[in-house]
Amino acid sequence: MKDTSATPNHTARLNVPELAMPGVAQVAEAIRTGQTTSEAYAAGLIQNARALTNLNSFIRIDEDAVLAQARKADRAREAGSTAPLLGVPLGVKDSYLTKGLATSLGLEHLSDFVPTEDADAVRAVKDAGALVFGKNNLVEMSFGLTGDNAHFGQVRNPHAHNRVTGGSSSGSAASVAAGVVPASLGGDTIGSIRVPASLCGVVGFKPTTGRWPRNGVAPISHTLDTTGVLARSVEDCALVDQVVAGGTIDEQVQTANDLKGIRLAYAPGQFLDLVDTEVETQFRDVIRLLKDCGAEVVEVDLGDDFGSLSQTATWGIFFHETMGAVTEFLRRHHVPADFESILERLKPELRDAWRYMVLPDGGGAISSNAYRNILTVSRPEIQRRLDEVFVVRGAHAMLQPTTPCTAPLIQQQASFSVAGREVDQLVLANHTVVASLLGLPGISVPAGLSRDGLPIGLELDAPAGRDRELLALARRIENVLATRQPL
Repeated sequence: MKDTSATPNHTARLNVPELAMPGVAQVAEAIRTGQTTSEAYAAGLIQNARALTNLNSFIRIDEDAVLAQARKADRAREAGSTAPLLGVPLGVKDSYLTKGLATSLGLEHLSDFVPTEDADAVRAVKDAGALVFGKNNLVEMSFGLTGDNAHFGQVRNPHAHNRVTGGSSSGSAASVAAGVVPASLGGDTIGSIRVPASLCGVVGFKPTTGRWPRNGVAPISHTLDTTGVLARSVEDCALVDQVVAGGTIDEQVQTANDLKGIRLAYAPGQFLDLVDTEVETQFRDVIRLLKDCGAEVVEVDLGDDFGSLSQTATWGIFFHETMGAVTEFLRRHHVPADFESILERLKPELRDAWRYMVLPDGGGAISSNAYRNILTVSRPEIQRRLDEVFVVRGAHAMLQPTTPCTAPLIQQQASFSVAGREVDQLVLANHTVVASLLGLPGISVPAGLSRDGLPIGLELDAPAGRDRELLALARRIENVLATRQPL
């Protein structure tokens, strides 16, 4: 099934009963113990996908292949297999190569390109028994933060069809939030997992850069790119992370219902200076709750120039590395396209941005000297300031609202208002760029709903390499937030 149908322009909300939707761990356990079969579960998800084509969350689902994979998994279970993800269907962002299943990178002229290999992360979940359910819609070449794709259509937010999902892992977030799949592999360069996770009300985990394999995933920046996962719980993110990258979490620690012994930091001068009032109110309410549950929460100041310094550095790296990264990927993986042909087929506003910022002779392109200065001066300075928080102050994680606002209206996504100021979509990544710039692990967890029923996300960032500790902490905070009464 190719899910590219036009989407009605209406504002109806789906009923999204997240707690009633089984997650990855629950589905794996049900299949392993014979409570259900992979085939029966996969067939149910196919029915859900058919009913929710108006979300535009998938570019391609090969229903026959999914059911064939599911039957194979059921036979493996009968033969005694105990693979951790046996028979569990997962979504995969269409920037990942998938052997035998078309990979478009979000571009119509590549919609029939069928790779002969899997991306390493796809191979890892397949080796653990998972099924590839389908290829999730995304922004062209993963360049965008709202979920708009000129070729395959706008992905719509399950909580309100007239709202964006965030991007670039737009279809991944929407399909998880709507219950089409229990989890999906996504990609994050400056927030492309965490932003849509926040706006769609799911959990989005970006590992330490380089901890998950990136081979076989269409790149933007070798410095910033990270593969990761979107799911409905931290437990599910931790399970997928364990499959892909290894490691374990102390079960007793991750399921604790208090935060005693935990020190957290937040920087209101840097991360609350441009946020909607409702987002700030929810965030401060969460801070109070975390304190009530035993956490020590300290306020820090990262400097008046922190925002401009981190933004300039991150976006400078992002655009400077794109042309080389894309060109090498196309060559290495025998994609039937070159950089110039892709450039010419981008939607006009994105094509103009590439010509201005990505091409070396573009008016906004930074010089090689400026790029080196970012890597050797600006980025180390940002790292020094975060070290003050993590090392000197002893914080286990930094907290901030994942996005400064709830999901903008689709019709206003090019220009919308945050805290009374007109902004563009880049503002959605204001709070996610730092973890990307420094390669830190980051996770967005749902922190409540606005008065309009739109999700608000809470981001936690931890020191590089502390992924499993971050997941354990996020699980504890998730448990605490589950007890919270809506405002």
